[in-house]
Amino acid sequence: DSASTIAECIRDASRDLSLEVPEPERARHVIELGLHDAMRIVVPQLPASRYPEFVASYRKHFLARKDSMQLFAGMRELLEQLSGRHLLAIATGKSRHGLDRDIEFHGLKALFAASRCADETQPKPHPAMLLELMA
Repeated sequence: DSASTIAECIRDASRDLSLEVPEPERARHVIELGLHDAMRIVVPQLPASRYPEFVASYRKHFLARKDSMQLFAGMRELLEQLSGRHLLAIATGKSRHGLDRDIEFHGLKALFAASRCADETQPKPHPAMLLELMA
């Protein structure tokens, strides 16, 4: 359940860089996009040359909160049931490092057959992740 945390980290990174702080709804609107695509929407005034600075600030805030995020109630049980009947995969806007960290933290690695991350292929909403996973 990371939506609120992601939105707040986007807002915190904007403050750190003295940018206009997006409203929470606007920050939430870009969840599941790759971070660079999200920045073009949420902080359009930020020049691309400063993206690495924004990403570093966002990651600092996100990592400071990562251990406070938990699975939605009943999610582990649902994933266990589904994995017994279906082949499960993950398509995410997270980085490979971030996904691996979260899967390990929550003990979910054995439930998924494959995954694709935004830093490995075209990020969402492009269909590449899903097409690669289905192949």
